[in-house]
Amino acid sequence: MTGIDTNIIARYIMQDDPVQSAAANRLFESFSKENLGFVPVICIIELVWVLRTARKAKPPEIVRVLETLLRVEDLIVERADLIWQALRTFARTNADFADCLIQRFSHAASCNETLTFDRKAVSAGMKLLN
Repeated sequence: MTGIDTNIIARYIMQDDPVQSAAANRLFESFSKENLGFVPVICIIELVWVLRTARKAKPPEIVRVLETLLRVEDLIVERADLIWQALRTFARTNADFADCLIQRFSHAASCNETLTFDRKAVSAGMKLLN
């Protein structure tokens, strides 16, 4: 198994650098059942940030990109189950993806609630701390 950093995933998705994108393409094409790629959850958070800032992506595009990435058979995405759940919340609310993920990880850790000062995060299932 080979771990992949966010910048490789971004070059693969955005195809915005001829040299690095070509190298990322070769790497992704090399993955197989015998040689899996591994994507840490932090890379998913960073990727969303890159898409929002560098590509000016809106939520529907981010959802499409992450759904596609999560479906790649030769990639293991850390805690894909929670990422899928957070993605569904992100797609139907105005919360930031990271907040959706924080709420899902807290829930999975058996937290009774997840508190925040961020009013938008309430739509992800968090509660405001007053």
